[in-house]
Amino acid sequence: MASPAAAACRRACSAAATSTGGNSSRGVSRVTFLLLLLLLVAPAWRSEAARAAGGLNFTRRDFPSDFVFGAGTSAYQYEGAAAEDGRTPSVWDTFTHAGKMPDKSTGDRAADGYHKYKEDVKLMSDTGLEAYRFSISWSRLIPDLEDEYHGWLSPRVVEDFTAYADVCFREFGDRVTHWTTLDEPNVLSIAAYDNGLFPPNRCSPPFGTNCTAGNSTVEPYVAAHHSILAHASVARLYRDKYQATQKGVVGINIYSFWEYPFSSSSADIAAAQRALDFMVGWILNPLVYGDYPEIMKKKAGSRIPSFTKEQSELIRGSTDFVGINHYSSVYISDGSNDETTGPRDYNADVGVIFRVTRNDTPSGQFVPTKIPSDPQGLQCMLQYLTDTYQGIPVYVQENGFGQFVNGSVNDPERVEYISAYIASTLAALRNGANVKGYFVWAFIDLFELLGGHNTRFGLHYVDFDDPMLPRQPKLSAQWYSKFLRNEIEMNMDKIVSPDAHELHMDQ
Repeated sequence: MASPAAAACRRACSAAATSTGGNSSRGVSRVTFLLLLLLLVAPAWRSEAARAAGGLNFTRRDFPSDFVFGAGTSAYQYEGAAAEDGRTPSVWDTFTHAGKMPDKSTGDRAADGYHKYKEDVKLMSDTGLEAYRFSISWSRLIPDLEDEYHGWLSPRVVEDFTAYADVCFREFGDRVTHWTTLDEPNVLSIAAYDNGLFPPNRCSPPFGTNCTAGNSTVEPYVAAHHSILAHASVARLYRDKYQATQKGVVGINIYSFWEYPFSSSSADIAAAQRALDFMVGWILNPLVYGDYPEIMKKKAGSRIPSFTKEQSELIRGSTDFVGINHYSSVYISDGSNDETTGPRDYNADVGVIFRVTRNDTPSGQFVPTKIPSDPQGLQCMLQYLTDTYQGIPVYVQENGFGQFVNGSVNDPERVEYISAYIASTLAALRNGANVKGYFVWAFIDLFELLGGHNTRFGLHYVDFDDPMLPRQPKLSAQWYSKFLRNEIEMNMDKIVSPDAHELHMDQ
């Protein structure tokens, strides 16, 4: 019997004759409260038409009227003003000031959005964004909980995070209708508490390096557990106290990448499904069905916390939508034969081997740095989420193309990448996926959590060498503006085409 993953990809391939193509990647984690703020659309952009997306046969009008297009930023990466107006240090401040970024940079200034937000909102309006996704850093509202009781490792975080959300709902709920509680809790739990690549930099040998404390075998599961409970507590608060008057919804975000079986063997097909259960099901199964996937409970055993009956009732059905941050795909082969009797962490429990391309060096864990574009993988993921999680609404909350530092605003590769992923989103929508929006990462060049200022994802160029940090629209910003205003079309036949992935989808 075909796995849910294989079924979703088979459906994607059935539409591939009229759908999928692309280019680049990103993967970051932020523990901040994310918002969708609808903006007014302003007069048309006057720039020259971008031509990088090729010939034309679908436009903005092909998407439903309630489908929303936008772009996003994140507080620490955008705001700067690290010590202004009562803000206390976040874990990222502590991490970067300890010199743990590859380029030794910090987000103290970032893109200075704290001072330049009015200029940036005008840019959004000029660009024609229909929505803007941004975050409110809790270190601007409450002290850093990591120093007090180790943050997500303590059940106390649930109550404090709910109090933080209460402030956000009370102060901004009359203007914000789409709330995302947490960004990428699946990645945070691994990167912060297993391999220690992200703050608070906790891990234990042999699974991580340069950590002074932590337990990689247990802490990732504990952090994710408390994240799920915190989300559900916030959702209950909103529904009980605010929803009747504010008419909003509360969702959660996860990082996603599509998993193709490396071969048509039953072991690789099962491994691809297991990887999806560990990456996606880890967070979404509890929020939709009230418990972790059975395979996770079997593999992790007593190291993964259990939900009480009351907690299961609290978390089940507690998310109104799912946001995904999606950039690329991987090939999965079975690695369960490598299981040992020694200490085990999350990656050992998954028991798979990752390859970012067919000819890539295999690895026991996925680290999103240089990854090829695969728009068809987004289509597969959108259809998988619809099929697996009761048709829950899905927003593509991050998707974009990173380039190393250069002074050029001419970025046809980004236009090609974005247009291909928009095409795959439309193909998924036409094939029954309940996808409601698409957001480009990022609206402007930011401080990137994996690359500082050495990597740029923005639609608008920021000159970080100029003290005034001036913004300038790139070719991609001009193209996106014209697409949103129905001034250009895209050719799905040219952007989207069947490829070798089809080999695995009928297995």
